[in-house]
Amino acid sequence: MPRHRRGFDLEAAHAHLVRADPALAPWLRRHGPLPAPAGWRRRLQPVDALARAILYQQLSGKAAATIVARVEAAAGSRRLDAAALMRVDDARLRACGVSANKLRALRDLAARAEAGQVPDARRLAYMDAEAIVQALLPVRGIGRWTVEMLLMFQLGRPDVLPLDDLGIRKGAQLLDGLPQPPDAAGLRARGAAWAPYRTYAALWLWRIVALVRDEAQA
Repeated sequence: MPRHRRGFDLEAAHAHLVRADPALAPWLRRHGPLPAPAGWRRRLQPVDALARAILYQQLSGKAAATIVARVEAAAGSRRLDAAALMRVDDARLRACGVSANKLRALRDLAARAEAGQVPDARRLAYMDAEAIVQALLPVRGIGRWTVEMLLMFQLGRPDVLPLDDLGIRKGAQLLDGLPQPPDAAGLRARGAAWAPYRTYAALWLWRIVALVRDEAQA
């Protein structure tokens, strides 16, 4: 099985989308290529990344960052791997601001990691995107969207299109001048032209939403 590299050629992706999508091309020409996500350059620690994703769910960035810092302090580690999570008892995690549901999710993640059921960085490098989704979905509190964010921002897989992401659907609405955002099936059909760089297209749809918002506020 081939090894998947982390990240992809952003200039090739940019050029492909300019050629492939007449609606998207003017945005790309006007604003230029996007930078590589910072996560592509960091050491990949899957359990740590998933633990942080769980802690950030349904919270503002500031509130979640505060809770994560408390959990790190309680664990005595900046790396929230299985060993670190298991060092902190339930009462201390709850005192950090971790909800009961997230506590159960962190315990399940740590137990599965200890049992070898969470692929490590080396194993992930030899798995395709859908295999990674299916391997991680059994973890409590981890849904497809969370795994897709891991695929895009940590693993740098080039062809991921999160069909249920409201920001991406809003970007597709703005791109095509639609009266409402497309549903998942419509976005899947629309995204066929973006393959094999649907990740880069998704990054651009988020950026279009931000650019339109900034222009409206100017």
